[in-house]
Order: sequence, then structure tokens, then C-alpha cells
Amino acid sequence: MTQRTDVVVVGGGQAGLAAGYHLRRLGIEHVILDAQAAPGGAWQHTWDSLGLFSPAQYSSLPGRLMPVQEGELYPDAAHVVDYLADYEKRYELPVRRGVWVSAVHRDGAFLRVQTDGGDWQVRAVISATGTWTRPFLPAVPGRREFTGRQLHTVQYKNPAEFTGQRVIVVGGGNSGAQIAADLAHAGIDLTWVTQRPPHYLADDIDGRALFDAATARRRALDEGRTDTGGVAALGDIVAAPPVRAARDAGLLTAKPMFTQLTATGVRWADGTMAEADAVIWCTGFRPALAPFAALRLRGSRGHIATAGTRAVDEPRLHLLGYGDWTGPASATLIGVGRPARDAAREVAELLRP
Repeated sequence: MTQRTDVVVVGGGQAGLAAGYHLRRLGIEHVILDAQAAPGGAWQHTWDSLGLFSPAQYSSLPGRLMPVQEGELYPDAAHVVDYLADYEKRYELPVRRGVWVSAVHRDGAFLRVQTDGGDWQVRAVISATGTWTRPFLPAVPGRREFTGRQLHTVQYKNPAEFTGQRVIVVGGGNSGAQIAADLAHAGIDLTWVTQRPPHYLADDIDGRALFDAATARRRALDEGRTDTGGVAALGDIVAAPPVRAARDAGLLTAKPMFTQLTATGVRWADGTMAEADAVIWCTGFRPALAPFAALRLRGSRGHIATAGTRAVDEPRLHLLGYGDWTGPASATLIGVGRPARDAAREVAELLRP
């Protein structure tokens, strides 16, 4: 049987909850469909030592400040999961868990959302699926020949599983630096490789400044002024306390990217080789937009062209939380509130008789 509501939000992580908060405030009938069995979005699947870049009060969703975590300036992932679960409960958001959205189709004046629990007929959809379920692995020569273990950021938990092993961490962003630092502090035999020399942000910069930089860039572009460069102009790696400590102790010395994997390790262009038992690919993600393939909206780099959060070629679809192309810093807790508000207001206009 087909169910009906005005709006379906696909994804119940931080972006989906922010969308639900604003839809609820506007009195818009909606449901949030989430494939996860429990609250917390991707935060419930991160590595053990991951923490926020910002203090709790600067890491909050709209309407509810994140409580301070006792003894911690930067809250850990478990604290974020607890906050998201409380947020969902506090605002009585209509989240349905364990529901997998397989496809979204045009259906005349409506959109039809197909799930493993039946279809929904709706007037608008907000996609908040994130990127965590679409890890990216580069096509490096020899990747299939390597006989050791290969894993992505999403599969890493802690250094204990690599005790006594030689580990190569690939990636010069925040996840690469944090996981490399995690392993280095544990005394793991580590080789860290990056495409270019690590570019750290100044030690006093955290998530607050990153949000401000992303917002200033978006404002400049909207007003036709020179691109400020946003967060990328500041650096690639936030010098979070564990990363800073490993760097200052000389434990984080990056090597340039190798040219190929061998059966037992890696080889650089000059012929230098290194043996390895495991390679951890901290090489980023792609937006998880498979349910929207039937709408035929995908453009360059897998993105859907948007005006703000609204899909240019399908005004009944909004995309939220994927990065600057769907709102300044919209993939962050503090940054997703404003584009979620804007998306909800546009949906309200769309629904108006």
C-alpha cells in the first residue's frame, strides 16, 4: 500500500534531523526515513578516537545547544551520538528506522519514494543521505595484487588491530592525519603518504573559524566578488590536539604518494620500496545519491546541479549536508542549520496552494 505525506527526508543523521526540525517548525507534514537501526547517523560508525574540531557550543544543530562533555574541550563521537539521539527525541521528529530507500521517481504531480517497506507518494523530497556509505578508493596500479589487508577510513576502529604490523596510511586530509596520529601514538610501524606535503591550519584554528571561512566564501561568490578560497585557503588539516602532539613529536612525517602497490608493499617512482601488512585508504567519499538515479540529474563529479539546496532540474528535490555545493559547511553540525532552514522554507513555498 502506498503511504502519503507532504515531504520525505531521506536520511536521519545530522542533516536529516536539522531538516526535520525546520519542517516541524513550519508545520509541514513529513517523515524521516533512515536505514540505520539506531540514532546518530555516521557518527555511530567512526573510529574510536575521533573527536570534533570545535567545542560543544560551536557544534550544535538548530534549537538545541550541544551539552559540554565533562573533561573534554572537543567532544568525542559517542557524545555526538548521544546528542543526536536526544535531539531527535526532544523535538519528537518522525524518524522511521531500518527503512532503506531504493529509488525516487517522478509520478505526475508527485514524487514516488520506493523503500523496502513500501512506497511513499510525496510532494517534495529532501535528500540527507551523506557520504559515509560511499567511500572512494583511487585506481592505483597494483591495488589488486597487494596480498595484505586494505581498508578505508570507514573500516578503521583503533590501533589495537594493527599491533606488530607495518601500516601505510594514504591521505593528506583530516582523516588521514588523525588516523596516522592514532597509529603513531600507539607505536605502530607507520608510513604516511600524501599527494602533496601536509598543509596544516594554524594551531589556534578550529571548526568555528572553518565555518566562518566557508560562509564568507559563499557570500563572496553569491555577490560576484573574488573567490576567497574558503576553508581550502587555510589548509587541509585541522591541528586537533592528538594530531598536533604527534606532529610536534616528529611522529608525522609524510612521504610523497607511491606509484604502485606490489604483492607485499608499495613502490615509489624512484624505485624505493616499503613492505606493508596493511594499507588504510583515507581518500575521501562521494555523495550517496544512488536512490535519485532514476531522476537523471547527476552532473560532473557525481553532483546534482543545485541553486542553494534545490535541484536545478527537479525543484521538488532538495539536497542537504553534502558540502559547500549544498550550503557553506553544510556537512558539519554547526553549518547544516542554515541550509536546512532555507530548504524547509522553499519546500513550504512549493507546497503553498
